[in-house]
Amino acid sequence: MVFPGGRYMKKPCVSKMAFEDRLYPVLLPVPEAYQHRRRAETVRFLKAHARRALALSARKSGVALENLEKKENGAPVPSRGVHWSLTHKDAFVGAVAAPEPVGIDLETIRPRSTALFARIADDREWALLGTKDPRCFFRCWTAKEAVLKAAGDGLSGLSGCRIHDVFNENRLTVIYKGTPWKVEHHFFKGHVASITLGSLPVEWVLVEDAFFEPDVFLQDTHLPFKSSQTRG
Repeated sequence: MVFPGGRYMKKPCVSKMAFEDRLYPVLLPVPEAYQHRRRAETVRFLKAHARRALALSARKSGVALENLEKKENGAPVPSRGVHWSLTHKDAFVGAVAAPEPVGIDLETIRPRSTALFARIADDREWALLGTKDPRCFFRCWTAKEAVLKAAGDGLSGLSGCRIHDVFNENRLTVIYKGTPWKVEHHFFKGHVASITLGSLPVEWVLVEDAFFEPDVFLQDTHLPFKSSQTRG
């Protein structure tokens, strides 16, 4: 089986009923109380909350995840043959489980400097996108970051990502290392989320309410997390 990125991989060992018709990227709001705490505490909560979103995505797809591990470069290691990706910002987190390499990214749409526009895309790419505004900036940024996540690379590969085609306001293609990756966007509540597309269509799941007691909320879908990254 060949997945985007040109890599040959064994078919994931997941249930025959799993991933039959679509993927379910899940977007969860962050309770306001957790948006204004000490930075270290906030980051710790966001990571746990993103894992909760991942558990919901996996559940809707009929698969189960075990320990979540990362490679030394931070790329997720498939869990029981299931690929996964996480993203988090101050007000929302997102996650997806998939049968093939996948990347998801999320950003708050906000003004950016002219220098940053020039950094993330060239004139040809901006011509394809049609305009230079914050919405297009973060459409471009999240698309490229989602592709880098799916490819297992970091932001150091950003200069090698190029927007190749723009199909409509919600879909485009990014070329990375000679391989085309289709990307779908979801605009919501002043944010944009982007996900790489594989063999299945996508159904975005936006949870409208996240007022809860954290320990109770996370209890039934907690996923243990360990990283193979070395710490200094």
